[in-house]
Amino acid sequence: MTPGGQVPKGKTPRRTLLVRAAVSFGVLAAVFLFIPWRDVRRALVEMSPAVWLAVFALFLAGHLVGVSKWRLLVNAGRAQLGRADAVRCYAAGLYTNMCLPSIVGGDVLRAAMAGKATGKPEAVVLAGVADRVIDIATMGLLILGGGLAARHALPDWGRNLVTIFVVAGLAGAAVFLPLALRRPLARWPRKVRRRVGRSLVALRRMSRSPGAALTTLGLSVAMQSGFVLLNAWIGHEVGIPAERVPLSVWFLVWPLAKVAALVPVSLPGGLAVRDSVLASLLTPFGVPFGTGWVAALVWQSVLYAGGMASGIVWWLMSRRRPHAPAKSRGNEAYVPAHAPAHAPAHAPAHAPASAPSPYA
Repeated sequence: MTPGGQVPKGKTPRRTLLVRAAVSFGVLAAVFLFIPWRDVRRALVEMSPAVWLAVFALFLAGHLVGVSKWRLLVNAGRAQLGRADAVRCYAAGLYTNMCLPSIVGGDVLRAAMAGKATGKPEAVVLAGVADRVIDIATMGLLILGGGLAARHALPDWGRNLVTIFVVAGLAGAAVFLPLALRRPLARWPRKVRRRVGRSLVALRRMSRSPGAALTTLGLSVAMQSGFVLLNAWIGHEVGIPAERVPLSVWFLVWPLAKVAALVPVSLPGGLAVRDSVLASLLTPFGVPFGTGWVAALVWQSVLYAGGMASGIVWWLMSRRRPHAPAKSRGNEAYVPAHAPAHAPAHAPAHAPASAPSPYA
């Protein structure tokens, strides 16, 4: 701590990372102590390697849909991001999110790389915010649809709980969303003011391009619905019968587990937290905790394998990509907003680079 009582820069992010690691490993330790290992061994034996490979391939295919969705949002801001650059930037972000316990999220790296490639960092940042807003809306739609479709499979208390949450969620959205949109930015807490401001700008931009917004929402719903189907397939393989846990239940419990993993209290991918939440949500349907935990753990292995594959794609595409200057309008090089007024828009061909980027 500094003499002025402030925490030095770098201390808080490092402490946050340590807290997340402690939560993940603490939950893992508790699971290892109390989990019935007989159910775990039985579920692991029933999982076919061929099915795992098929799920892994479809997972990668699903993220190709994610690339198209994100690129559509970026180019809605006239950034002109090419397909190859979109795949490279998206792969870098996915690798960072899945495999690196970094304080710099994959979204930040993805935006930095895409901003450098297009010369339109503002458009890329707003597209990333819009992408997250659409993903959160997709989770809400899946939970809402899954809860309504799974009512027949829920016990009485479960049906009542779903009804309460649906009514409360719709009423809360109808009342508080207009208030949040109309609230002046200066009245928001300073810690969240920048995020709120970017979100509001992203929402306004989406409102000006309703076709692009609806298309990306449709792609997001298709992508996440595909992941629900893959998890149901994994569950069936490890011994979760469809008669006990119908598909509609998976559309309820899996998005809830994913939302729990989005809470920033664990390591990347929601390690241990997502698995335990999913296993706990499946237990009211007669699924042993160990079996549900194995199903979630298999999906977690697919996530990390997909992250590693994305890292390889990023590395290979970065090696083959020619080092050309970023372009914004035609052939004009992008000049940062903080550059001095007398800086030339075109640097001489022989001028040395100011600093090599670690992400190039």
